[in-house]
Amino acid sequence: MNESAPQSRRRRSPTADQLRSWRVFIETAEQVRRTMESRLQDESGLSTGDYGVLLALSEAPNRRIRSSALAEQVGWERSRLSHHLGRMEKRGLIGREECATDSRGADVVLTQDGAVTFRRASAPHLRAIQETFVDALTPAQLSAMEDAALALRSHLSA
Repeated sequence: MNESAPQSRRRRSPTADQLRSWRVFIETAEQVRRTMESRLQDESGLSTGDYGVLLALSEAPNRRIRSSALAEQVGWERSRLSHHLGRMEKRGLIGREECATDSRGADVVLTQDGAVTFRRASAPHLRAIQETFVDALTPAQLSAMEDAALALRSHLSA
């Protein structure tokens, strides 16, 4: 390749140190994810998907949100969300209703049972976050972790 080519056009590969950082990040994130999923399931009977949907609904105005907006908020494809919502609906955690402003859409609604289940799951889940994540890091490391995550998010959004 032409030595005078701009850096952005040159083929770049991560260095050994960068690959080590990547691997530590990926392996640790996976271990944290598995730990949190296991604790949430064991302590509340909810999956992380269930909890994410219930969280979004608990924060939504009138505890309802369009299914398309919910899919975007939890980062799922609509078909995956639809199947998951069907299972949650059978358990009485959510309901689906016609959208009052658009007959083509549906609102996902947090039921009373879903709200109670979410509240009961939140205390042990927050305790698991504290014990698994927060307690392992200093305040400076937590701040640096947030900065790094925000930089990654910004880069991926660009």
